[in-house]
Amino acid sequence: MTLSKLTTTAAAFVMLTGGVALAQAQAQTDSPDMPATVVDVVVGSDDHTTLETAVIEAGLAETLSGEGPYTVFAPTDEAFGALPAGALEAALAEEDKATLKSILGCHVLTNKALAADVTGMIEAGNGTATVTTLGNCRLNLTAVDGEVRINDLVTVTTADLEAGNGVVHVINGVLTPVAPAEAPADAAADEPATDVTAAPTN
Repeated sequence: MTLSKLTTTAAAFVMLTGGVALAQAQAQTDSPDMPATVVDVVVGSDDHTTLETAVIEAGLAETLSGEGPYTVFAPTDEAFGALPAGALEAALAEEDKATLKSILGCHVLTNKALAADVTGMIEAGNGTATVTTLGNCRLNLTAVDGEVRINDLVTVTTADLEAGNGVVHVINGVLTPVAPAEAPADAAADEPATDVTAAPTN
């Protein structure tokens, strides 16, 4: 299932749950204390300083501060620390930041998908929802013991950190494209999606 079916799926999920989850999400959306953008959520987190640096260095802060909506799967500092030695430093050192952009592009959806929406998509897909990211990466979402997992490698540890232009879900691993140089963050939608791998922290 692609995110183009998100609205229909979410509506079905509301019918199944009596609308409680999405009603709570809507109440949070109306909060005057909500960060303006998903970038503000990342910047305001003590656990995402590496992601903040990477987003700025890759030139994606302006994009993710736009109208959106966006869903960001945000790896923690600990998750970045689990990357192979020197991998992040090498990506940051590239002049055009192509590798960094392709990695970050695997973590952003161009829709707002709250936890309830994701759960509904998984249920509608008989246990799996396949989505394509901003960077044209293919993510398979499943639910295991009540937790959302990505490609059966990475787990959403904190969900629904909402902002005015989307939502952030914290994850315990960095999603990396199998061939990052071939999957730029602005890849055309009709190009074959790239598979991803990850080394989760636990």
